[in-house]
Amino acid sequence: MYAKVMRKTKVFRMGSAENKRIQREAIKIENQRLFMKLRTRLFITFATMVILPLVLTGIAYLSIGTYMTHTLQREYGFETVDYEMLSNSIQTSGEQTAELFHQLLSVIDQSSEKLEDMGYLSFLNDEASKKASYIIVRKEDSLYYTGNLNAANRIFANLPSYGHSTGPDTGYYYNRLQKLVKQADFTFRDGSEGSVFIVTPINVQFSRSFLLDMMIAIALILLFTACMLTQWIHKGVFVPVRNLNTAMQKIAEGNLDYSLTTEEKGEFGDLFRNYEDMRLRLKESTEEKVEGEKQNKELISNISHDLKTPITAIKGYVEGLMDGVADTPEKMTKYVRTIYNKANDMDRLINELTFYSGIDSNRIPYNFHRINVNEYFRDCVEEVGLELESENIRLNYSNLVGPEVRIIADPEQLKRVVNNIISNCIKYMDKKQGIIDIRILDEIDSIRVEIEDNGKGIAAKDLSNIFQRFYRTDASRNSSKGGSGIGLSIVKKIIEDHGGYIWATSKENEGTCLHFVIRKYREVENDEQNIDN
Repeated sequence: MYAKVMRKTKVFRMGSAENKRIQREAIKIENQRLFMKLRTRLFITFATMVILPLVLTGIAYLSIGTYMTHTLQREYGFETVDYEMLSNSIQTSGEQTAELFHQLLSVIDQSSEKLEDMGYLSFLNDEASKKASYIIVRKEDSLYYTGNLNAANRIFANLPSYGHSTGPDTGYYYNRLQKLVKQADFTFRDGSEGSVFIVTPINVQFSRSFLLDMMIAIALILLFTACMLTQWIHKGVFVPVRNLNTAMQKIAEGNLDYSLTTEEKGEFGDLFRNYEDMRLRLKESTEEKVEGEKQNKELISNISHDLKTPITAIKGYVEGLMDGVADTPEKMTKYVRTIYNKANDMDRLINELTFYSGIDSNRIPYNFHRINVNEYFRDCVEEVGLELESENIRLNYSNLVGPEVRIIADPEQLKRVVNNIISNCIKYMDKKQGIIDIRILDEIDSIRVEIEDNGKGIAAKDLSNIFQRFYRTDASRNSSKGGSGIGLSIVKKIIEDHGGYIWATSKENEGTCLHFVIRKYREVENDEQNIDN
C-alpha cells in the first residue's frame, strides 16, 4: 500500500511530461494514418482515371456498333448483325458514289443513248475510279461494258435483274465479295433492257461516321471522368481543406467558439474531429488561464487584505509600547502576546500562499508513513484543544476505531487538513459558547473523520462550491475576519492525494460538518494468509 501511494505521488509529478509525450506519439500516429488514407485516395483516383474511361469506351463501342449495324441492316437488307461491318466503309462508300449516281440518273432521263457510247462510259468509269469504284453496263444478260473486267466477271452473275433499280442512298451489299452495288435501269435505242451498275469495293478501314462517333464518345467519356474526379477531389479534399483553413484563421484571430463539425468518415472526418478536440482543449485552457488570472488577482487582494489587518494591529500595539501606553507588566504582556498572535496569523497566511503555489504546480511535498489512527488523532486533539480553549470553544472528541488500525498518510499534511478545518470552524463561529465535535468512525475498509461545529452554517446553494479555490460564501465576504478562500481547496487536494474523498453537510444557523474518508492500511502478509485460507 505504501509503495502504491508513493507511485501515485510520483505520477502526480511526472504526469504533465508523460501526457505531453503520449500526445506527441498520438499526433505522430494520426499523421501517419492520415498520410496512408490520402495515398489510398490518390490510388483510387489513378485507378479511376485508367479503368473508368476503358470501361465506358467499351460500352460506347458496343452501343454505337449495335446502332450502326442495325442501321446498315435496315438500309441494305442484311439478315444478320455483324460487328465486322463497322470496319467496312459501307455507308461512307455509299455517300461517296451518291453524286456520281445522281449524274447517271440525270443522263438516263435526258439522253440515255450516251450510255451506249464507249467513250462516255470510259469517262464515267474514270469518275467512278476517283471514288474507288468502277462501272458495269449490262445489255440484256450480257456484259456490255466494264471498267474492271476481272472483278466484273466475279460479280456479274450475282447482279440483280432488270427492274430492281436502287436509289442514290441505297444499294446491294455482297458480304462474301465485300462489294456495294448501286443499280440504274435504262433502255437501249434498239429496245433492249439495260442496267448500269456502280460497283464499290469495301476497303478494310473504319468508316468515317463510326470513327467520328467514337471520337465524340471518347471525348465525352474523358470529359465526364475529368468532371467526376474533379468534383470528387474538390468535395473530398479542397472543400474540407478550405473549411479547415477558415477554422484555423478563426483560431489565429482568437475566436475559439468557431465550431467545425462533420458527419464524414475517413481521414478528413478524423481531421475535423481532431481539430474540434484541439479547439475545445484550447478553449478550456484559455478559460482556465483567464480564470486562473482572475483567481490570482483575487488571491493577492485577499492575502493583501488579510495581511493588512494583523500588520495594522502589530503597528498599533508596537506604537503603544513605544509611547508607554503599556505601563504595567500585565498590559505589556498582553501587547506582546497580541503581537505574537498577529505575527502567527501572518505566518499562517504566507504558508498558505506558499502551499497554494505547490498545489497549482502539483509539487506538494509528501512524506508518507504508516500512522496509528488512535495515537495520531489523540495528539492532534490535544494540540488544537489549547487554541480552542483560548477561543472559548468546547472540544468534544470520540474515537470508535480499534487501537491497531493504521493508515498510510503524511502526518504533516494530514495535520494541515485538521487545522484548516478547525480554523474555518473558529472563523465562522457566531455562538457565545462554541462547540466543535471530532469523531473518528470505523467503516470496515476505511476510517471516516467528522469535524462538526455549531457555527452559522452554510447555505445550500453554497455548499457544493466551498471546496473550489478562492470561493467564499457571502457571509465570509462580509466577515471582518476575511479569508483567502483556498483553505478548503487545500484540504480537498490533500485528501484526494491520499486516495480519499471529502464532503460537507450543513444547516444554516445550526452548524456545519465536514467528513473525509481515508482507506485503512493492511499488511500484505495478512492478505496473502487470508487468501490461502
